[in-house]
Amino acid sequence: MPKSDRGAVGRVGEDLACGYLQDQRFTIVDRNWRTRAGELDIVARREGLTVFVEVKARRGTAYGEPEEAVTPAKAHRIRGLAVEYLASHGGSALTRFDVISVVLDRDCELVELRHIPEAF
Repeated sequence: MPKSDRGAVGRVGEDLACGYLQDQRFTIVDRNWRTRAGELDIVARREGLTVFVEVKARRGTAYGEPEEAVTPAKAHRIRGLAVEYLASHGGSALTRFDVISVVLDRDCELVELRHIPEAF
């Protein structure tokens, strides 16, 4: 994979995050759901809980931890997207907003995956 392919880093991160969530008995109900306002990376459900997951993946931590890229403005936008998603797709009244932080090496191999429940 070319080292400059940021989209590939994001896809690898999302694939790893989905695998992790499935291992935790979540069902992935949507990926990369888009509207004009933005995109939800992963929508997952388990036992009546709908979880909106923002995935941040980086090669290394030279520029900070991946989860640091989820700013208050980004969290606000994701909350708004979640309202739109639930209005159009239904879902439980119980919702949560998580972040999954993925650190990869230069070859896009997993170094660390952190799940941050109730991140915002």
